Amino acid sequence: MILSQFDPTKTALINPKDVVANLPDFPKTVVTCFARATFARILADVPHRQIAKTSVANLEIPIYELEFKGQKIEFFNSYVGASGCVAILEDIIAMGAENLLIFGTCGVLDSNIKETSIIIPSAAIRDEGTSYHYAPAGQEISLNVRHRNLFKEFLEQKNISYTKGKVWTTDGIYRETQQKIAKRKAQGAITVDMECSAIAALADFRNINHFQFFYPADNLDTESWDPRTLANDADLETKDRIANIALNFATELFE
Repeated sequence: MILSQFDPTKTALINPKDVVANLPDFPKTVVTCFARATFARILADVPHRQIAKTSVANLEIPIYELEFKGQKIEFFNSYVGASGCVAILEDIIAMGAENLLIFGTCGVLDSNIKETSIIIPSAAIRDEGTSYHYAPAGQEISLNVRHRNLFKEFLEQKNISYTKGKVWTTDGIYRETQQKIAKRKAQGAITVDMECSAIAALADFRNINHFQFFYPADNLDTESWDPRTLANDADLETKDRIANIALNFATELFE
């Protein structure tokens, strides 16, 4: 199959440095989320200034510098979907980012996992196309190996419970059939998202420090889909607390 034709050559015909410039004072640590309401609430609560912007064909993405606990953190609202998300992250890395922390929603494949709790992915099942351009073909990619235990300790010190397990990353949100869900659960997946395996492959390829965690939203472990807290404006106070967890952990991890 064409996705098995991985080329490890670092230089491509079009490279991020051909599109964006390296910014000497760009913060080394990046925190990003996908939910626009959570993103807006962080900006409203934390001192910030816009320092750059990038774009995809039909969307401009402003990039902000936050002042949080005496550290400068780069912060932006991530593009949804593996291909667009990774393209924007390529730009961010070319600008000067070295440490990347991503948090966002996922769907659960185990209905016992509570909405807006914490999930730490240990590996991602690669059911998207983007990761195959950054890593050799394979069924899974490991996640959070370097920083997983540190995050567990961080949560345990604050008496915050968590669940750990595999994530299924897929491009086809309207093709998550009961049969596919059963197969992914048999492979050990407890949650599903759209970007994780591709981000992990990018981070490994570009040698970037990377950590990602989820907070569950919708439930796919049912006969009929249950949206739970998937809506942008649902359970915002809990999502604010999760955003605060992300920012605090970033300042401790990448100080």
